[in-house]
Amino acid sequence: MTWLQGVRWDEADREAVISDLGREPRGVVGVGARGTEGHPLVLVTSPRLPDGTPFPTTFYLTDATLTAACSRLEAEHFMEQLNASLEEDGGFATLHQAAHQDYLSRRSEVGAATGTGEVPEVAGISAGGLPNRVKCLHALVGHALVAGPGVNPAGDAALEEMKLRGLIPAGFRAASAQELAEGAGNDD
Repeated sequence: MTWLQGVRWDEADREAVISDLGREPRGVVGVGARGTEGHPLVLVTSPRLPDGTPFPTTFYLTDATLTAACSRLEAEHFMEQLNASLEEDGGFATLHQAAHQDYLSRRSEVGAATGTGEVPEVAGISAGGLPNRVKCLHALVGHALVAGPGVNPAGDAALEEMKLRGLIPAGFRAASAQELAEGAGNDD
C-alpha cells in the first residue's frame, strides 16, 4: 500500500480547512496528515492548479495552530539555527538533501495519480528552501507530517521546537499519509 492511498478528501475536510484558512483551498488531492481526532493538518495538492498555474507546494500546511507555530518560529529566526546545522552537521545536510529527493518523488507520484504528470516549470524545485537551505518552515513541517518522522530533519526539528516552547501540545501526534493508508489514525 502506498502513502498516496491514505490521502482522502470529503466535505467535512473541506469545511475544516476553509475554517482554518479562511478561504477555499485550491488544487486539493486530499489530506496527507491528520491530527488524532481526524482534523486535517496538511493538504496534498496537485502540482498544477485547475487554472493551469504550476504549484510547487505539494504539502500545504493548513492547521491553524501549526501554521501559527511555524510563523512564530520564523519570526524568531529559528531557520538560522537550522541553516547553521546544515553548514556544521554533515549528517543533517545529507538528510536534508534526501528530504528534497523525497519531496520531488512524492510530487511526481501525485502528478501521475492526478493526471497532471510532470510540471516542467517546477522540475527539480521542491519547497521550503530544500535542498540547500531552510527557508519556509510551513512547507518543511507539512512535508515532515505527511512523510512521517525521519524523512525531513528540518521539519522534524521545527516540530520538536514547537513542543519545547509549548506552541503545540507536548504529546502532539499526527497520522502520516502512510499511516492513514494503513488505517492508523483514521476515524472511519
